[in-house]
Amino acid sequence: MAGVTADAVPEPSVDDEHSPGRPAPGPAAIRPRATLVAAGELLRALSAPVRIAIVLQLRDSGRCVHELVDALGVTQPLISQHLRVLKSAGVVDGERHGREVVYRLVDEHLSHIVLDAVTHVEEE
Repeated sequence: MAGVTADAVPEPSVDDEHSPGRPAPGPAAIRPRATLVAAGELLRALSAPVRIAIVLQLRDSGRCVHELVDALGVTQPLISQHLRVLKSAGVVDGERHGREVVYRLVDEHLSHIVLDAVTHVEEE
């Protein structure tokens, strides 16, 4: 691209943002390897369609296993298996209420990751 100067590159406008409300990204910082490995493990834990559906169900409020079974139309053992993966990855946490465990997302960032991925796919 001979002849192109920094002045010729347009600054991104607010309308060009992929995620409204988030600041424009700056130069990529070099992250420690342990951080990158942990981020990869988190993304791997979120990679199954049923786990994505579970995270989407937990965005607004906590749910019991039977509520997830009813909402997603899959078996209880399968929901429990996926919840174990999400729990071990630090995505969800469970709180016992009598005989039931209510599962919640650990923090809001996790729902943003999944929602951004789903929105991206739906835009294509």
